Amino acid sequence: MLPRILIAGIAQEISSFNPVPTEYELFSIQRGDEVFDINKGTATAFAGAIETFENQIDVQLTATFAAKAVSAGPMSAVCWSKLSAEFLDSLRPYVGSVDAIYLSLHGSMGSESELDPEGWVLEQTRLLFGNDVPIVFSLDLHGILTKKMLQFGNGVTAFHTYPHVDLYDTGKRAASLLLKIMAGAKPVIARVRVPAIVRGDELKTDTGCFGEQIRQIKTLEAADEILSGGFLIGNPFTDVPELCCQAFIITDGDQESAEKIAMQLASEFWGNREKMQSRLIPLEDAVSEASSMTGPIIFTDAADAPSSGSPGDSNSIIAEMVRTGYPNTVLAPITDAGVVQMAISAGIGGSFMASIGGSLDPRFTPLEMGYEVKLLSDGNYILESWGVPQYSGPTAVLKSGIFTLVVTSQPVSLFDRSLFLGQGLNPQNFHSIVVKSPHCQPRFFDDWAEHNFNVDAPGSTSANLRSLGHTICERPIFPLDEGVRFSPQVEIYGAN
Repeated sequence: MLPRILIAGIAQEISSFNPVPTEYELFSIQRGDEVFDINKGTATAFAGAIETFENQIDVQLTATFAAKAVSAGPMSAVCWSKLSAEFLDSLRPYVGSVDAIYLSLHGSMGSESELDPEGWVLEQTRLLFGNDVPIVFSLDLHGILTKKMLQFGNGVTAFHTYPHVDLYDTGKRAASLLLKIMAGAKPVIARVRVPAIVRGDELKTDTGCFGEQIRQIKTLEAADEILSGGFLIGNPFTDVPELCCQAFIITDGDQESAEKIAMQLASEFWGNREKMQSRLIPLEDAVSEASSMTGPIIFTDAADAPSSGSPGDSNSIIAEMVRTGYPNTVLAPITDAGVVQMAISAGIGGSFMASIGGSLDPRFTPLEMGYEVKLLSDGNYILESWGVPQYSGPTAVLKSGIFTLVVTSQPVSLFDRSLFLGQGLNPQNFHSIVVKSPHCQPRFFDDWAEHNFNVDAPGSTSANLRSLGHTICERPIFPLDEGVRFSPQVEIYGAN
């Protein structure tokens, strides 16, 4: 009988500082063969793993459950209870008939009732299938690899790129690692935790200093000197006990090498911690400077980035432009389900007055404006980055003087131009574009813009990390505390 490999997953990134909890309905769930049908031909981690497994003629694949939601606030207790129960129910029929498991996870999930959902998933999966079934999982670069994940998983891979362009490759590496373990490899995992959280341009793996750690890991993987390795920068907005940055190295039984490499990577990273913080410009200064520039101009509002866990309802930049009489055309996204419903009632070509902004996060003061409805859509479009379907809920394009607003009923990831293009809008036709994402692939915006202002605005994913209000993560941690010291300790998992 052919060895059977089970694949499944749950993924979401949260901001603990988003006041709106994630409910079950925000998750898109694939069941059974839908996991194959929806992911094949895309650039997802699932697609990379599936293709790698299918290239092995002597394995049989089974998919059970794959749930994914846009980044948002912590899951409600009810949401996590239902989601976790469905996940386990999807696995139970295969207990005793599975030889190995691949799980596509994120690492920065969180719930009101469970601060380590991925650790829980791995623990419960291990309890169901026993110690003889190898489990390999993949994580986002912003994942928080916990002790529980390492105790109950046999191996892990993580994104090597930021902005993320290697989801498919990460799935391939996870599948290859699992196949090696099935063939007899004895993984030993060494990890070193760094007491720091980071956010800034130096984290871009192509151009920033952080890329040096990643390049070292990729070189070791390519030379087969290690089974897998990664450097996770965590998600500074997921306030959980084990929040940190960390290196992990997996070797085939060579604990000494794994320890040495992980220690070196972590020490180099710590030395660059000051560089790996955002350089923000005051909002007022950015608007003032941009008003007389030729354009196009990008206003990066990472403090309200739905891809990082914010609700997307900040009107801070718009409000400052209104206050100062900004003279140039502006394209901006914003989440406001109530305004969308008013636009639907007015109809295309209709006009209405409404207050916009702060519909979900009370730190933003609603701003009253008059609108003409230019377009209405069902909110279905294709993600430019990876070719997978996206849904913003009923969506309206509204014109108000210099402003063209794409108003969505629910938050969506805005790390590329998909939302704009899906409504027939080319950002290059506007002088100024509000981009609610910390870092996008250069081709999407920076390659054709005159300048990108990374503004210091309020929000639940602000790169001004001390402004957020962490209360759960282990302290002291840089840069939240003064005088943080790093005394590196190697943790070993999987050794006999």
